[in-house]
Amino acid sequence: MAPKPGGEWSTALSHLVLGVVSLHAAVTTAQASRGAAAGFLLQVLADTTMLAPGLGTHEDCLAGAWVATVIGMPLLAFDFHWVNGDRSSANLLLGGGMVLAVAGDHLGSDGRSVAGQAMLLVVAVTILIVAVFTANTYGMWGGAMLGAAGLLSRLEEDRLLLLRKEDVCRCALAAGCWAYCRALHTQRLQWE
Repeated sequence: MAPKPGGEWSTALSHLVLGVVSLHAAVTTAQASRGAAAGFLLQVLADTTMLAPGLGTHEDCLAGAWVATVIGMPLLAFDFHWVNGDRSSANLLLGGGMVLAVAGDHLGSDGRSVAGQAMLLVVAVTILIVAVFTANTYGMWGGAMLGAAGLLSRLEEDRLLLLRKEDVCRCALAAGCWAYCRALHTQRLQWE
């Protein structure tokens, strides 16, 4: 059996939960929204590399998490904005993510951390705004949970609710991904 990342069962479990939820969301949304499915799939790949330490170095795992955040998250929001006619916000989010992905090597570790958290919060807020105006309850929950994951990651404490802060953030991110997947489904039903 492979050693658990960080030596704790909660870390492996949180990666597994986020990976399984993201994989389910990718498969569920693949037919209707290829962009969102690609964003979910990037999250699956990032969590898979974190669970399998033999796949690459620690830097490779961090690079995967970086790409999943700055490109994957805007891909999730892209379709939500696009279907609602907000093409400029969709393109701006995706373009900003691409610029951050290219500039990541020049930001340093603290800069990447802040930029990734900012991208997560921007995506969460824009999803929340669109969901409020379209009365999409799942979208509201998804935006709130993604925002909670971004805000929790900014806390100074190492532990929350008896778990590591990163594990709680991944669980909030998994809940947000699930709710966002449901929001996309609800949105498609409204437009058909």
